[in-house]
Amino acid sequence: MLQRPPRALYSAFDRFPSRKGAGVHIARFARTLFDYAGGGLLYTLGGDDFPAHQIEDDVEIVRFSAPFDNYLERAGAFADRLGVLLDGTGDSLRVAHFRDPWSGLAVVTRPNRPRAIFEVNGLPSIELPSAYPTAAPSTLEKIARVEQFVLERADAIVTPAATIRDHLVARGIDAAKIDVIPNGADLEFADGQHADDEAAALQPYLLYFGSLHPWQGIETLIRAFARLRDLEELRLVLCCSQESRQSRSYQRLAEKLEVAPRIVWRFGLSAVELAPWLRNAMVSMAPLTECARNIVQGCSPLKILEAMAAGVPVIASDLPAVRELLSDSVEGLLVQPDRPAALARAIRILFEYPQLRASLGSEGRRRIESSFTWDHAAAKLRAVYMRELQ
Repeated sequence: MLQRPPRALYSAFDRFPSRKGAGVHIARFARTLFDYAGGGLLYTLGGDDFPAHQIEDDVEIVRFSAPFDNYLERAGAFADRLGVLLDGTGDSLRVAHFRDPWSGLAVVTRPNRPRAIFEVNGLPSIELPSAYPTAAPSTLEKIARVEQFVLERADAIVTPAATIRDHLVARGIDAAKIDVIPNGADLEFADGQHADDEAAALQPYLLYFGSLHPWQGIETLIRAFARLRDLEELRLVLCCSQESRQSRSYQRLAEKLEVAPRIVWRFGLSAVELAPWLRNAMVSMAPLTECARNIVQGCSPLKILEAMAAGVPVIASDLPAVRELLSDSVEGLLVQPDRPAALARAIRILFEYPQLRASLGSEGRRRIESSFTWDHAAAKLRAVYMRELQ
């Protein structure tokens, strides 16, 4: 039972807080909503290390934790619990902002529902096959039908990339109700003072930070790094959320390619702990693969924006979603995805030309300052709320 009647709901089928990009995004957008609405209800996934219920200033936080191993059972139970919470809101709720179709289903099927804003960062019907390769086509079709139902009934849709918007339009969604609000980066944090003795001592090194999902292209990165054995002083630093079966698989690949001693792994770093690794990196890597998640759906990688904010040059895969954030040879270098040789050549170019590195890093930071801060994103999101709640 809720302790206070909320005027606004922000719901996400994600653990929060977390060190993933989703956690950063939720924190920024939820705060924008609650500042606009005067507080509200934040409903997310939880875990043993998070309280199931807490109140922080003007926000009541409810976290769903249940021992469901099956993804769809967990998603259904998550939506059912949200429905129960909404039953207790009476007529106080004016706006519901949700990041997933399961939350959306609980919102748009209610009588006298609030204004429904669907934030589409990714679609389970496209992303799940990477995590669950044995998912049956019939199951994915069922998920896609739920997505379509919620997309059609949402009052407004916000998405971080034009690539995602175009995919939604191709599915028959009215472009007029879709706002593209790119992810952002924090210039002040990039400039902050953080202990960096270990990172500084390891230079020069390439940095990858983020998840180890197959679509991130870590295998391509390790294979590219193996082609640079003659650059004996160069290291590769991989900063990931947690050690896992995937990380161990990549470690075995590095051993097979005889580059394991030159790869440094760090797990579970906080944003403050990650900052010196980013600031001291020679290059930040985003070797996204050419797959449905990145090509058909699209994305807006926070790792690219955060590196640009820190003035660190980026080497990334040449994909439509990436080209929304940077231009080849202006703020970074773009290479064909899934091509270790091409990626290795780009790394070698930046290793050998420090002036080019400096130019790309400076231009990247300028682009963030002009177009991609979190303040830019918050202003666009507030405009959506003003339009929908007038």
